[in-house]
Amino acid sequence: MVLPELTPRQRRALALAEALAARNAERAATHDRDGSFPHASYADMHASGYLRLVIPEEFGGAGADLFEMVLAQEQLGRGDGATALAAGMLIQLIGRLAEERSWPAPLFAEVCRTLVAEGGLINSVVTEPELGSISRGGLPRTTAIPAPGGWRVSGHKIFATGGPALRFMVVGVTIPPGPSTPHGETASVVVRADAPGVRLVATWGDSLGLRTAGNDDVFFDEVFVPEGWMVSRRPIGEPAAPGQLPGLNAWSLTVAAVYLGIGQAACDAACDYARNRRPPALTGPIAELPHIQQAIGQMQLQLEAARAVLYSAARTWAEHPALRPELAPQIAAAKYLATNAACAVSEAALRVAGGFSLTRALPLERYFRDARAGLFHPPQDDLALAILGRAALAAGAARGLAP
Repeated sequence: MVLPELTPRQRRALALAEALAARNAERAATHDRDGSFPHASYADMHASGYLRLVIPEEFGGAGADLFEMVLAQEQLGRGDGATALAAGMLIQLIGRLAEERSWPAPLFAEVCRTLVAEGGLINSVVTEPELGSISRGGLPRTTAIPAPGGWRVSGHKIFATGGPALRFMVVGVTIPPGPSTPHGETASVVVRADAPGVRLVATWGDSLGLRTAGNDDVFFDEVFVPEGWMVSRRPIGEPAAPGQLPGLNAWSLTVAAVYLGIGQAACDAACDYARNRRPPALTGPIAELPHIQQAIGQMQLQLEAARAVLYSAARTWAEHPALRPELAPQIAAAKYLATNAACAVSEAALRVAGGFSLTRALPLERYFRDARAGLFHPPQDDLALAILGRAALAAGAARGLAP
């Protein structure tokens, strides 16, 4: 992989991720087999400062930008995609909030300082069994009822990525109708993971992929949330702000980078296998066979193409803020290409290794399973393609190409 010219700071972030990826990779197979949570990996990420990279400097972090974290997350994903994904949930949330400063300043400061001091993760916990993907719309069944000094939250969420390591959860809720909101409101509340009434239930360990990500269920039973810890209130039925697209967040590219890392790990493992596999019928390793070289070339080509778009989108966002309103198509394209490349490459890697790829002697079957999860992160393929299609149609009309 040929990297673009990087600053010393960017290279330090990449080197840190590489060291952590190597340690996480040593644990990944065992935890995947057991469906257990790799607590030691999260302890390492906190102790090394990796989880503080994205936190603003004023709260004790390094204030990393989007491009730095895309570089680091891709590398981390090559070691253990599930652990990198959970870290990515913190990164995409804190990174976005650090730029927007849309939360009350005291709340954001407390969350950041707590994460720096104590470690652990924060994640948006919004999906429900009946609701499905939040990017498709719909109202949460989880409710926030007014209480003295704040709110009482009750409900059931699924896919709480990083569950056992969560320090905070940003929970999507519905607020009952009031005098000025006859249909009620939607909002998010910030909940401490150890608050009374919060119950995490391990449900993910035998899933198809990402078995160590802790995408568990969480139940809220009259959990108290202080008044200042509710954010993003919006009356039900009120349209989203102009330009907002559900599930489209530039910082989600740090999650797309994880899947690109999984794809690269699959390609690397296929290369290792091809260099070392010497059937008796051949005079050398299968790496010398033209069809194996072509297969691996095709795999690497897909990864490089996706990487170019991903890096371009992330770098443009970080270095040219004035262009951010125009980057929705590039963000959608980067996510689509990264996750689909990971799926295609991890499948092609199975073909290179043949029947051995189905055994746990090789990590290829794990990469194949883990890569599939990328398809379900927003924006999903149909929404990403629609964003690109609308942008192309609008560009054509602007050039006078409309019929």
